[in-house]
Amino acid sequence: MSFRKVKTGLVAAALAGLCALAQANTTVAMPALPLLAQNDISLMPGGPADTGPVETEAVPMPDVSLQPQEQAALAGPVRIGLLLPLRSDSLGAAAAMVRDGFIAAYEKRREPNIILTVVETGDAAQDVLDAYNGVLADQDIMVGPLSRSGAAAIASRGAVGKPTIALTPADAVGAQAGAQPQLLLMGLSLEDEARQAADLAAVDLPGEEALIVSTATAWQRRAARAFQAAWQRRGLPADLVELSAAGGNLSASALGQLQERLRNGRPGLVFVALDSAQARQLRESIGAELPMYGTSQLNPYSRQGWSAAERRPDMDGVRFIDLPYLLRPDAGAVFAPPPAAQKSADMERLYALGIDAYQVAREVAARRGVFELDGATGKLKASIGGGRARFERSASPAVYQDGAAAPLTGPQ
Repeated sequence: MSFRKVKTGLVAAALAGLCALAQANTTVAMPALPLLAQNDISLMPGGPADTGPVETEAVPMPDVSLQPQEQAALAGPVRIGLLLPLRSDSLGAAAAMVRDGFIAAYEKRREPNIILTVVETGDAAQDVLDAYNGVLADQDIMVGPLSRSGAAAIASRGAVGKPTIALTPADAVGAQAGAQPQLLLMGLSLEDEARQAADLAAVDLPGEEALIVSTATAWQRRAARAFQAAWQRRGLPADLVELSAAGGNLSASALGQLQERLRNGRPGLVFVALDSAQARQLRESIGAELPMYGTSQLNPYSRQGWSAAERRPDMDGVRFIDLPYLLRPDAGAVFAPPPAAQKSADMERLYALGIDAYQVAREVAARRGVFELDGATGKLKASIGGGRARFERSASPAVYQDGAAAPLTGPQ
């Protein structure tokens, strides 16, 4: 087998974690392309070709409290295997951030009865499956994989006999999602964010017609369709417009056609399945009077990054969905310390995913089959081991205020 195990535990785990954090901050190269555009990553804009939106139950979006949860004591030693594509050229940097978040949360809790083993793999589905099968007998709980193809391979291998917390969204395994009681899928998903943006907009502007704008980019199409389905389930009209784009910029002619279309009738709001630069172009073209909603891709900076970033007052009032970890200045102190070096927003979202992966694994280790957590990635609800496995996340509503991203507080 080609995977490698790095075993940690007790004091050794803390030392290994510190080394891992230092190594990640100095030797892991940042990808040349936006991280979340990776084709096989479990996180947001990456993923398979368009297959249409995955229908899931709407999740309420309450304010997220950042208070640590009271936790049950562990009955005895629990072995946790963290399975990540750390040897992958394309996913290695992403995997390192997930690992660092996981170990940082472990170190903050300092659980003497948890023994952690980091299992390094490549990104090929068979490599991931071989690694999973090779270490499963020696672990009580598995966390990973990170790639969609790896999660699909594990889900297809037959019955999953031990708690396995895959860091991919449910659509990675399709119809098998939830069918295996011991397989929990908790990856981040732009489609979920789009549905939650629809929840937010429906409270703000009940009964309005929605205009949905995207380009032909695969992740944008998926987010647009998810919002459209959520809006139409309310019996409300939702018009989807796909604009041409080149080099990340919206086409001037396409924007002109949209302006002409809006002169003949304006909807009540616009949902933008766009990145932050494209959303600014759109808003400059159609004006700020039309309420605008979007996903976390409207927030291009980490918490530290905003302190040095140029303010964007032209985006003030735009509402979107993002992770508490990127919005709340005290989130790092509550959950785990942030990376020593500044990282991109996408990198910090991966770090937050690692933090919550540990928190969920810890609840499973305490033999809680059903639980809720206020996590770094949102308000989490999970059920594993008894009937259909379920995972729900409510991220945080946010708004551009004084030219920067901020949590949305007060009446929504």
